[in-house]
Amino acid sequence: DAYDGLEDIPSIEDPSIKAMTQKTWLGRMVNEYGSSQVFEAFAKQCSHYATELNLSDESIHRLHEFALEEKRHGILCGAVVEAFGGTASAEALSSPTFPMHEDATPLEGILRNLLSICCLSETVAVALIAAEREDMPAGILKDLLTEIWSDECGHAHFGWRQLQQWLPDDPDLKNRLGEYLTVAFGHLEEHELAHLPLTSTPPPEGAQYGLCSGKEARALFYAAVEGIIVPNLEQYGIPAQWAWNNRTTP
Repeated sequence: DAYDGLEDIPSIEDPSIKAMTQKTWLGRMVNEYGSSQVFEAFAKQCSHYATELNLSDESIHRLHEFALEEKRHGILCGAVVEAFGGTASAEALSSPTFPMHEDATPLEGILRNLLSICCLSETVAVALIAAEREDMPAGILKDLLTEIWSDECGHAHFGWRQLQQWLPDDPDLKNRLGEYLTVAFGHLEEHELAHLPLTSTPPPEGAQYGLCSGKEARALFYAAVEGIIVPNLEQYGIPAQWAWNNRTTP
């Protein structure tokens, strides 16, 4: 019921491709549910300081909407797992408590999370999903992935737009954000590489089910960071290139 048409997907005859498809979409399901919780926590953080920092009700409302969108993505991915004969059940992501960054001012804490969640993670997601859907033939799965990709574009765009609005012209703050990015970039790299194993080498026919080469996806990840994220942050006066070059390993 999550997405009309999934019940008409033909079964996968090759057992290995079927298992890879179930695993891939189950992993997406878990990640999307995790992202929903992150956006909800970020919305609460922004709401807590909304009056003090003059944050708009609209921006906070958007974050709540993003949480709902990510939850829907999780439901859709789970529906794909079920459509291919799997069970849409898994342990939730084991993630640390949402960082409130109490070592920083409220504004700096919010900017740190805006960078990590939207400008980094969501921008990478846009690039990776775009490549996956580009390789898929027209059909219900591509439509579903396109819906997810469209929402992720909105999440990333929100981050870059709000960074422009919320970031003051404060060189010291920007340098401190660069220092924070050494940690954020390290966590981003660790997370993405863990989900893009080099052992993932699906056959060409796997592309129609949303499967991708781990090696190619890793190359795209680095291209997105080095060609999109770092240069854009540099334009805001944040020393992102230095941070990327000095990223820490969690």
